Amino acid sequence: FRDNSRMTLRVLLAIFLFVAGTTEALTPPATVFLDEHTWTELRDRIAAGSTTIIIPIGGTEQNGPHMALGKHNARVKFIVEKIAQKLGNAIVAPVIAYVPEGRVDPPGGHMRFPGTISVSDDAFRKVLESAARSFRQHGFRDIVFIGDHGDYQKNMQLAATTLNREWLKLRTPIATRAHAIEEYYRASSSGFAQLLQEKGFRDEEIGIHAGLADTSLTLAVDPNLLRADRMAQPAASADGVRGDPRRASAELGRIGIDLIVNKTVEAIRKVIQR
Repeated sequence: FRDNSRMTLRVLLAIFLFVAGTTEALTPPATVFLDEHTWTELRDRIAAGSTTIIIPIGGTEQNGPHMALGKHNARVKFIVEKIAQKLGNAIVAPVIAYVPEGRVDPPGGHMRFPGTISVSDDAFRKVLESAARSFRQHGFRDIVFIGDHGDYQKNMQLAATTLNREWLKLRTPIATRAHAIEEYYRASSSGFAQLLQEKGFRDEEIGIHAGLADTSLTLAVDPNLLRADRMAQPAASADGVRGDPRRASAELGRIGIDLIVNKTVEAIRKVIQR
């Protein structure tokens, strides 16, 4: 009798462990990033209603002597994760790091500094369009372009317009739409600058590239992207800086990030209403 009881307990324990393991395997991963899913996990997320995908666009460019070249890529990934979490039904695609950054030969704009990578406007738009067509094929219904850099906002709009015209002609029962959300960049540039002005900071130090605003946002994302010894020194346009980063702080950056997240979520919710 005792042996039978032990056998029964062992069987029950094995069943419990099997069920627990199966349940765990069926639980979707606690991430919004597409490339951290398996294909079956993503399929199930889409079927369950996660039909919005955000394509975050960064850029690889000089950011002065005090800030790493990958600033835009790290920042847009960090902020878009917060946006997707707040939306509740969105997936985040891999960051696009190759964007138009100016003339290559002879070099112009940021291309005058080592490390900047530039692609043509046409190549950039084709990447956006191809990625969006891929996501439409897999069942996403709202494809959202969000860019951390100002120079390619028009290209985002052109890509979205091209895709929407193409898809409108298909007359499918369930429509797919592309959206270029410029509110993200407006909040991170003029919107954040206005907040800093209200706190008493001058336009000359807020800047438009690698200055106080830009540097504060990056400090709030990843301080390892900054060089403290270089931040403490005055910088000039010859160094690739337009502004003054010396009073930048993560605290100010977090205020800017909250603004960007709230404004962008509001804009996305407005356009994806069906």
